[in-house]
Amino acid sequence: MKNITLSPSIMCADLVNLEAGVRELEELGMDTLHIDIIDGDFSPSMPLGIETVKRLREITDMNFDIHIMSSNNEYFIKEMLEIGVQSVTFHLETSLHVDRFINLIKNSDAKVGIALNPATPIETLDIVLEEIDMVCLMLINPGFATNKGEKQVPYALKKINKLKSYIEERNVDVDIQVDGRVSLETIPDLVEAGASNLVLGSTSLFRSDDTLENNKEKILKGINRG
Repeated sequence: MKNITLSPSIMCADLVNLEAGVRELEELGMDTLHIDIIDGDFSPSMPLGIETVKRLREITDMNFDIHIMSSNNEYFIKEMLEIGVQSVTFHLETSLHVDRFINLIKNSDAKVGIALNPATPIETLDIVLEEIDMVCLMLINPGFATNKGEKQVPYALKKINKLKSYIEERNVDVDIQVDGRVSLETIPDLVEAGASNLVLGSTSLFRSDDTLENNKEKILKGINRG
């Protein structure tokens, strides 16, 4: 079985008891924390601020996988790198100076990810694919996860498959992260299509109808099926 990275989204934990949530994830053996940084302009949401991420950094050694959803990428990239994170992903759609952002992150020895909105073609990565470590494919419109009516786009598997083939043709080592309604039901198909990094939220690890431990077991079974 190929190695699949599990990236629990901290915004789906209890936001008034974040330290307790982090401790639960550590006890589960999780080593990565997916943290969304949203500026309120990119989408009408702002779940976590910079000071909160700083405090989280002080209480845990987990890898911080930062996903920036902002109209001002450089500011947040610099702030996150100063905190000391392991991976920074920014959106291509809001990036005027893509190479500058890639180099800022690389020069801090962090991994570089580029996120694509659901309808953004993967061909937009043509020039920079060799320079990055990960592509984050949004399977819902980013920042609208709290809208329970927001469903995974119907072309999700097709896009993952296409990106996988694109990466293989270029012979580069680039992870495929999927984010948005990555559910217990969809995980097998997402993994089979080529996803290697799963952002886990309210429809998988943080499902309220079971415990974190039981949900993790279901996730691992789904990965095996995929």
